[in-house]
Amino acid sequence: MKKHIKILIIVMSCLVCAGLLGASALLLANEHVKGSTADQILTPEQAAALEGVDCILVLGCLVKADGTPSDMLADRISVGVTLYETGTSQKLLMSGDHGQKEYDEVNTMKACAIDEGVPSEDVFMDHAGFSTYESIFRAKEIFGADKIVIVTQEYHLHRALYIANALGIEAYGVSADLRTYAGQTKRDMREVLARIKDMGYSLFKPQPTYLGEPISLDGSGDVTNDE
Repeated sequence: MKKHIKILIIVMSCLVCAGLLGASALLLANEHVKGSTADQILTPEQAAALEGVDCILVLGCLVKADGTPSDMLADRISVGVTLYETGTSQKLLMSGDHGQKEYDEVNTMKACAIDEGVPSEDVFMDHAGFSTYESIFRAKEIFGADKIVIVTQEYHLHRALYIANALGIEAYGVSADLRTYAGQTKRDMREVLARIKDMGYSLFKPQPTYLGEPISLDGSGDVTNDE
């Protein structure tokens, strides 16, 4: 009996050690993603002083059932438009999920930007930005963007910038945190795992779900219209 108890204690100790090591590895990787990109997060004024920015990449997120943007998405669009107006770049690239006819982030994003006074021809849509990794990969490979300013909330910016760095893009980020968002604690927890996942994607660089023909940002964004 004592022998069994001793074996059980050893097994439990090994499991605890393995768990602690795993948790430590996650935390170290998470801090690496944050620390390696912190200097790339700029104020809108700093972003406006950049030269040669190919586009402002606005990352999509939830669109409500009535077709209006969630608070987080509305703020991303608003900051993207502000950067456009202050001269960071004269091209907006709205990248999000439009994989189903009944769910469409990018047309909502473009419509909001137009409502705020941005000409339609200056707003491009990437209908296949199904993830952060795919949005950034396609920004380079489809739209030819080598220097970008990414707009999203700060907790998400670190991962987006890390991916861009791994893909050889000169990237900067501007936070779209214009208010407090419900459920942020859960998002912060999920983001730790998402950063680990995208470290793997950044290492192995898999192809996105879709590629396609190149689309020049020197032309009109209306070539991406589908309505």
